Amino acid sequence: MPQYFHAFNNIDTKEIAPGFFSKLIHAEGQTINWITVAAGNKVPLHQHPHAQLSFVISGQFAMTIAGETQVLDTTQFCHIPGNTEHGGEAITDCVLVDIFTPVREDYRQLGGITL
Repeated sequence: MPQYFHAFNNIDTKEIAPGFFSKLIHAEGQTINWITVAAGNKVPLHQHPHAQLSFVISGQFAMTIAGETQVLDTTQFCHIPGNTEHGGEAITDCVLVDIFTPVREDYRQLGGITL
């Protein structure tokens, strides 16, 4: 019988970039990344083949996509097409959620939970 309900405290936390602490959830066709990050921490510009949706659950995060920067808060989200350069910086302490399609196999190797 499948397990339908899960607790975040049962998912190991991994530091995926300096200061970015993630709980990774791998579902059919996608990876969900629940991230806590302290103000001032940055993820450098990078790109990957996965499409990404990024949501700010709390705080403010400056996201740069294809050379354009915008400070996101809880009222906004962004879509990053695959192979598009992007990066960002936590303006305040933040909680973020990133959803990647398809599954990020590199993140799956870090652990988390597979549904």
